[in-house]
Amino acid sequence: MREPRIHPQRFRWDGTAMVPLSPLTAARQYVEGEVYRLAPPVERSRESHRLYFAAVTEAWEQLDDARRARFPSPEHLRKTALIRVGYYDERVIVCADQSEAERVAALIKPLDEFAIIETSGRVVRVYTAKSQSESAMGRATFEDSKQKVLDLLAEMIGVDPVTLVLNAGRAA
Repeated sequence: MREPRIHPQRFRWDGTAMVPLSPLTAARQYVEGEVYRLAPPVERSRESHRLYFAAVTEAWEQLDDARRARFPSPEHLRKTALIRVGYYDERVIVCADQSEAERVAALIKPLDEFAIIETSGRVVRVYTAKSQSESAMGRATFEDSKQKVLDLLAEMIGVDPVTLVLNAGRAA
């Protein structure tokens, strides 16, 4: 049986105990008397997060027409870049033959417009970008993925990453 996922909660220290700010949610997720590990969060900088997404949009706006057709939105560009720099989940499907692999790939594509799907013989590989949400990616991993994506995007449009971020900051 699969255990329910425990979502992060906010608590307030009252001098004696950590008191949940959402007691009903906490009551559904935690069992009285159980012991839970509590660690202070290392939250991301909202400014860094905002600038990152502004820089992705800035890079997308600087793409030539051919690349713009390939990446119809900044989100397409960001997710493809995440996959290219190694922040992806991979699923492999082995089919009976190449024809079946091509049919499977065609069936999968509409399920995730951002996925990269490759076929090689009778093997289908589906690459999906890792989520960069705070709950899915900690600060250090986010910073690493962000820098690698910005480096790739800056290279794609022919500028250095610092210039890309500075231009995004001015536009934001």
